Amino acid sequence: MHDLEAYSGQLFAGACVTLELAVTCLVLGFALGLAGAAASLSPSAAIRLPVAWGTRLLRGVPEFVILLVCYFGASQLLDRATHGAVSITPFEGGAFALSIVFASYASEMLRGAFLAVPRGQLEAAAALGLRPSQVLRRIHLPQAWRIALPSLNNQWQNLLKDTSLVSVLGLEELMRKASIGAQVTRQPFTFYIAAATAYLLFLGLSNPLFTLLERRANRGVSRPTA
Repeated sequence: MHDLEAYSGQLFAGACVTLELAVTCLVLGFALGLAGAAASLSPSAAIRLPVAWGTRLLRGVPEFVILLVCYFGASQLLDRATHGAVSITPFEGGAFALSIVFASYASEMLRGAFLAVPRGQLEAAAALGLRPSQVLRRIHLPQAWRIALPSLNNQWQNLLKDTSLVSVLGLEELMRKASIGAQVTRQPFTFYIAAATAYLLFLGLSNPLFTLLERRANRGVSRPTA
């Protein structure tokens, strides 16, 4: 325990990097997923089909492989294109890779949520004279958000755990710090249990937030009575 206390500052710093990476990927991934869902619902096959094949490809390849391809492949391309003037940091490479993976799943969740909104409500809103942008903002998007929230919560949990993969790129996040501490002190069990506890703490803190979001999204929704 004395060694763990000595490395507590390092573990805390790594935990902060992990949380920063996860939140960054959540925001970027959700934005890309929303764009992907809109593209997959497009009547144009030229827009719809590339997005469909891209999401299938990303969901079919392990996240670890995507991480390596995005980081090392993009680094090599940028190095050749800019003659070494521009480089990608492990944080940027990891954030990009995990964001597009999150987006590939989120786009399908959001697409299903948009399709689950009763079409009669959209037609009624249009009949009342609402513009398409108003229908999207007031009718379509709020209901799709409510439907997709539980699935997005599950995907957030997967994303938070997947951040541990970025340690292979040299990013000093939680798992990297725990691995260094385990090697130096030769107490892997202690440090990896500490890392696992931190991940559980992050998940434990995020669950009430998603519960609050679900309650707000479900305001005014009638529930069946027994």
